[in-house]
Amino acid sequence: MAVRMDLFESPDYYQLDELLSEEHLMVRSAVRDYVKTAISPIIEDYAQKAEFPQQIIKQLGDIGCFGPTVPVEYGGGGLDYISYGIMMQELERGDSGVRSTASVQGSLVMYPIHAYGSEEQKKKYLPKLASGEWLGCFGLTEPNHGSDPGGMLTNIKDAGDHVILNGAKMWISNAPFAQVAVVWAKNEEGKIVGLIVERGMEGFTTPTTHNKWSLRASATGELVFDNVKVPKENILPNVIGLKGPLGCLSKARYGIAWGTLGAAMDCYDTALKYSMERVQFGKPIAGFQLQQKKLAEMLTEITKGQLLVWRLGVLMNQGKATPAQISMAKRNSCEIATQIARDARQMLGGMGITGEYSIMRHMMNLESVITYEGTHDIHLLITGMDITGLNAFK
Repeated sequence: MAVRMDLFESPDYYQLDELLSEEHLMVRSAVRDYVKTAISPIIEDYAQKAEFPQQIIKQLGDIGCFGPTVPVEYGGGGLDYISYGIMMQELERGDSGVRSTASVQGSLVMYPIHAYGSEEQKKKYLPKLASGEWLGCFGLTEPNHGSDPGGMLTNIKDAGDHVILNGAKMWISNAPFAQVAVVWAKNEEGKIVGLIVERGMEGFTTPTTHNKWSLRASATGELVFDNVKVPKENILPNVIGLKGPLGCLSKARYGIAWGTLGAAMDCYDTALKYSMERVQFGKPIAGFQLQQKKLAEMLTEITKGQLLVWRLGVLMNQGKATPAQISMAKRNSCEIATQIARDARQMLGGMGITGEYSIMRHMMNLESVITYEGTHDIHLLITGMDITGLNAFK
């Protein structure tokens, strides 16, 4: 197998690096170096085989990509939200599935345990998740309830010192390899609660989802609960209702807003380099007007996106970012990245569909990313409701 050289250069047209601290730049350098040496050389082969590179779990823990904003006392990095965003940008520049692994672990598993869990739960689970010793997953979406999670059928019934969990979740990243799952279910009063379900509990299975055209190097599966006995001490004590899982999704969507810009940057950089080297009609195709139009528009949208997520990161650090603001950034980054990937693919002609270049893999991955954690349309409606005060969901 030929070793793939990763020659990525990050676009920074508006000198936004000047807005970043020394710590931010060190974080970016560390994760970028990791992606160049450990992800880029292998990811095309894993994607072609539709196989998850399990070795990255420990590696991501070692470089601090799991729960970077979680306090150090629980094994996290104690970093700010711009650092977290930068990490997700660099990981997704390598592959959306790699970023998904980290997003789920940090925002959807570690965050709810830290925010909603007991001190005993935090001490038991967070250090092992932070180090990559354990992998976690997040069970919200069901076969018949995606954009409307409040309609979930998964439920728990009181049985003394434990509860009995029944139901099923699907489209769950990390599920096939996860040791723990943060699962959302309705109690007997119909209120949504969170539980920590551990692999090995009788009646808990995680069938793998096959035949995906997208996120092929990411592990996706189902969570099936058949009369699973879950100890009551595994219930998250400090949240009830849909605000629990939605709070987690806000953190994950924030990471996606940064992450998908990384995929867009990779497609832009690939198209730019290729267009400078590919000669047609006696000159590099970068010299033709229509190719320059594509490149100029790509860079403009990337630059606008960089400004959007940086400002959002400042608001996150100040505790002022709203879920609607996060929705806007998630939707925008996903939309522009999807379009940039498509335009970049066209610039490479037939070479654009091969695994020699990252663009087609990014294109396929982004079709999932624009759908999960709130679809393009749902995020438009979240923004619409925020600016009009009128709920179009009902």
